Amino acid sequence: MKYLIRSVKYFIYICVFVSIILLAMVLLGFVSSDINVMFQQGWKSVGYIALMFAAVAAFYPTFGFKKRLAGVLGDFADLRPGVISYMEEHGYVLEQENDQVITFRYRSFINRLFRMFEDRITLEKTLGGFEVEGLTRDVYRIVYGLEYKLRQPDA
Repeated sequence: MKYLIRSVKYFIYICVFVSIILLAMVLLGFVSSDINVMFQQGWKSVGYIALMFAAVAAFYPTFGFKKRLAGVLGDFADLRPGVISYMEEHGYVLEQENDQVITFRYRSFINRLFRMFEDRITLEKTLGGFEVEGLTRDVYRIVYGLEYKLRQPDA
């Protein structure tokens, strides 16, 4: 269900973004406001464009969201303050937490809006560290940062 909701969000986001660009071009006088002049086949072209946007939106969540293991060793209670401090330094706030899972959201409303409120980062404690889930670009950045910050010195 989460996948479907994300796909619909991305479809709407793409449509709104392109509509704003087209509106700006019409207001600046670069293109005619008549849909039959703007597109060669008029409304039929709009349907084809919407189908293309739907295809992109249908597949984007597969590539846009990932889970990845951050290999940090140690007791969850010992690592918790370092994890929370790292996430707060990078603009996140603690959303909720239980014995094995910590969830963060972006502090900035603007960042959350641009990410369509799909900014949640979930860290789940596993045997080898934390399994980090969220937007792909954020997950990779957070995994490398946590591994660096929480690296245990060799004995």
